[in-house]
Amino acid sequence: MQKTLTGKVALVTGGSRGLGAATAEALAEQGADVAISYVASAEKADIVVEKLRAKGVRALAIKSDQADTSAAKPLIEKVIAHFGKLDILVNNAAIAVQGQMIDDPELDTVNLDRQWQVNVMGAVATTRAASQVLSDGGRIIFIGSLLGGRVPFAGAADYSGTKAAIAGYAKGVARDLGARNITVNVIQPGIMPTDMKTGVLGEEVPDAILDMHPIRRIATLEEVSAMVCFLAGPNGGYMTGGAIDIAGGLSI
Repeated sequence: MQKTLTGKVALVTGGSRGLGAATAEALAEQGADVAISYVASAEKADIVVEKLRAKGVRALAIKSDQADTSAAKPLIEKVIAHFGKLDILVNNAAIAVQGQMIDDPELDTVNLDRQWQVNVMGAVATTRAASQVLSDGGRIIFIGSLLGGRVPFAGAADYSGTKAAIAGYAKGVARDLGARNITVNVIQPGIMPTDMKTGVLGEEVPDAILDMHPIRRIATLEEVSAMVCFLAGPNGGYMTGGAIDIAGGLSI
């Protein structure tokens, strides 16, 4: 198998579990050296790093809280210090706070505000810092959500708002960095088998939600991470400013 990302260095934020870990492994399979960031799951991050190194690539885990925008520059500096460059940024780290209507008297505004800080301002800070050092011809890939453009159920206003903000921001970044041949795209998954899904929906996806999908199942992590690799690779070099749904037709 041809490894299309050999010689490239990638950073996957929130890479210790879920889609972030699957994406880090997929990039390593294609030959990229990979750094991941994590907040609290040091043991899980170490396990991911071991898996990456077993694929014959260099790997590094860096503790960094995306809610703290001042942590973005040191995160990027550590990647550069260890690997010497950065070619691919995958803005994956995010949290989901869903289930309450905005007129709920017991609305959890503290965690909703943190969600905006992590999902939007943290991703923006990381992108700003990375843009200063990202290789010409590099890639920035945001993990958005189908809910950034369509809200098929109640209780997701703030989460949807954060993902819509990222989709708009990415288009502006694509404009700003296009002269350097850096592409910027958003992948917008639907429901995936992650801790985030379990925290919102429980172990089983309700039939009522599955019935909304023409392809009546949720996405696999491999399906979404494969699109990251495509956009990061040579065949994705003329795609920029895009928002790509991977949601089984839920957006129809």
